[in-house]
Amino acid sequence: MYSIREYVEEGGLMSYGNDIADGYRRAGLYVARILKGEKAGDLPVQAPTKFELVINLKTAKALGLDVPPTLLARADEVIE
Repeated sequence: MYSIREYVEEGGLMSYGNDIADGYRRAGLYVARILKGEKAGDLPVQAPTKFELVINLKTAKALGLDVPPTLLARADEVIE
C-alpha cells in the first residue's frame, strides 16, 4: 500500500492518497494570489481535497490475491 500512484504504476499493489497534480494546481493559484499583492501570511492553510485510489490487478494476480469487485468499483483507476 502506497500513498502515491507512481509506485502502483511501477508494480505496487495499490495506493490511496492525495492527487499530487491537484496540489500543484492549487499551489499555482496561491502563487498567483501572492503575485497580485496578497500577503502570504494572510492566505489560509489548505489541506488536500482530492484523493484517489489506484489498484494494480497485474500485481494482485502475481501475489495470488482476489480484489473484491466492490473495491474495484470504488477505485479511481484500475491498472490491468
